[in-house]
Amino acid sequence: MRDPDLTQIDAARHLLIAGPTASGKSALALAVARAQGGTVVNADALQVWSCWQVLTARPSAADLAQAPHALYGHVAPGTAWSVGDWLRQVAALRGRLIVVGGTGLYLTALTRGLAQIPPTPPEIRATADARIASGGLAAMVAELDPRTRAQIDLANPVRVQRAWEVLTATGRGIADWQDDTPPPLLAPDDCQRVLITSDRDWLADRIAARFHAMLDQGALEEVRAMLPLWDPAVQWAKAIGAPDLVAHLQGHATLAEATERAIIASRQYAKAQRVWFRGRMGDWQMWQAGNAGLITV
Repeated sequence: MRDPDLTQIDAARHLLIAGPTASGKSALALAVARAQGGTVVNADALQVWSCWQVLTARPSAADLAQAPHALYGHVAPGTAWSVGDWLRQVAALRGRLIVVGGTGLYLTALTRGLAQIPPTPPEIRATADARIASGGLAAMVAELDPRTRAQIDLANPVRVQRAWEVLTATGRGIADWQDDTPPPLLAPDDCQRVLITSDRDWLADRIAARFHAMLDQGALEEVRAMLPLWDPAVQWAKAIGAPDLVAHLQGHATLAEATERAIIASRQYAKAQRVWFRGRMGDWQMWQAGNAGLITV
């Protein structure tokens, strides 16, 4: 992808860059930081984990040497981590921020605010985990308050479990907590917001090529190092491709099969990202990515 036209980037404001996986958003962020200054801030929920350098395509040592970066690879496996933790760390940063990532929840919370919901007690989390594992999703949906039930994706176990935990722990539905959302950390007028879009076939090819490159760069060895701690239920284990490579290392799949499954999972993740962006980022500036480079649309 050719270098972008940075004359369309306002150097006087913070910059937010969203886009699906493998769309080139990190390269754009680094180009802006080199040309205009600013700190590149991670907004990818998987790139925070210290155990995943290659598998999550974190910036390389060469990239880190070219511009200041923040919130990459700084959370150890086993540490509890949330969007609220991320927002608090972003709030502590100074200077111009170039926030880049594909975790829509992070970027939406940054620009629209985040409800200050108390943390879930461990015993309630354990109960919720057990109920989900035993097929109790429908029962948990039925126990939600009507307003929350009308607003969340009831087919998504993660969303249902979170809503159930909030209601059980606080006695208030998550919809009520969201009504009390404070002002955002970065109001829309205080930043330029760019959303990278692309042709699906172009992106699918890039996803496949990137995963093969990750294998060449040591992704399998990175996963092998985490096998003694492997637990598919924990946060850091959600890295795209990690479960598939674990299956290979445990003898349940060939490397070719694991690779194909990981590429499919990455494409499905990109689809989910696009759904989030369409639903919540319709007022962002659209930039089209492709073989011709980045162009505004």
